[in-house]
Amino acid sequence: MELKLNIFETMALVTLIFYLGVYLRKKINVLSKYCIPSAVIGGLVFSIFILTLKITNVATITLDTTLQNLFMTAFFTSVGYTASLKILKQGGIKVIVYLAMAILLVVFQDVLGVSLAKLFNLNPLLGLCTGSIPMVGGHGTSGSFGPLLEGMGVKGATTVAFASATFGLVMGSFIGGFVAKTLIERHELKTPKQVHDKKIPLSDFHEDDEAILCHKRLMNATSWLFIAMGVGAIISGFIQDLGLTFPSYIGAMIAAAIIRNVCDIRKVELQEKEIETIGGISLSFFLAMALMGLKLWELFDLALPMIVMLIAQAILMGLFAYFLTFRIMGKNYDSAVFASAICGFGMGATPNAVANMDALASKYGFAPTPYFVVPIVGCLFIDFINSAIIILFINLVH
Repeated sequence: MELKLNIFETMALVTLIFYLGVYLRKKINVLSKYCIPSAVIGGLVFSIFILTLKITNVATITLDTTLQNLFMTAFFTSVGYTASLKILKQGGIKVIVYLAMAILLVVFQDVLGVSLAKLFNLNPLLGLCTGSIPMVGGHGTSGSFGPLLEGMGVKGATTVAFASATFGLVMGSFIGGFVAKTLIERHELKTPKQVHDKKIPLSDFHEDDEAILCHKRLMNATSWLFIAMGVGAIISGFIQDLGLTFPSYIGAMIAAAIIRNVCDIRKVELQEKEIETIGGISLSFFLAMALMGLKLWELFDLALPMIVMLIAQAILMGLFAYFLTFRIMGKNYDSAVFASAICGFGMGATPNAVANMDALASKYGFAPTPYFVVPIVGCLFIDFINSAIIILFINLVH
């Protein structure tokens, strides 16, 4: 039996699947502990259901994913609006150094992924699907570059990228805690005896159920997004004419970043919170749709190589944090917190990095500098730069 859903039926199903993820996340502590997004949980459950239907030859379900590209582009456009050079400058030298560390990690992850793929006689581009695409990029970047690579003939790219991103979310928390604890104890680092300032700036990572909805600000934010997406389509067309391979949202990200910095210079207000909110909603729908369409059976033939490649990425992350991040960031308690945080967003997402820092703060004391620097790098800049580096690797390897 074949069941084809139209665009409205698809969106209704996607919405139900998302809230299934919300429900499971509340009921299963391990899912919330490791910051697994609700859209990822629901989408994976549905993709396992589809896998069962395929194996048993009961039925096939076809979704209308027309809106998936729109949601993807809207999310990455909102990311482009966070790329403020003014904020980078205000962050000081620590922000710049930590960003440089994150960029170096991206390069290492992609070099390792491509090298191991060649070792297993796999398409080198598939190695990127265990590199910075899912590790630093997370599920959002996986959902955009996966289909792009599949269009280039890399079978299973999307499924591998999403599976790797889920692995990274969990391992980033394990590795981050282990690295920081080892550093603190082995180097006998001086830690705060107690948290004097318990007000930790985490507003960017907590939902605000009491926010007042303003039609004008929401309309302005939506307009800024669509303007950047329209200008970005022109930029993307120009880049495409150069013969380069890149995802469709790159032009919109570039346009949004340019608009953001021009507005900073001209002191024009952007509705940042509203843009972020619309981007977050778009990401949830995009991830749910992308994960619902996973072809999990494509992982069967890649099981052993993929396990080896992911273990190698985990080892790289631990060594990078322990030997490089800790030393370069100052070899003190703050540096240990930085090392733990880079494991969080280096293999998962910025909320994972903050969760790692929270765990250390509750046990050893609050470190204000990492709490300021990490969100700036993890939320505002690394996704933008990571996309550029991935595109460079694709064009070099392809």
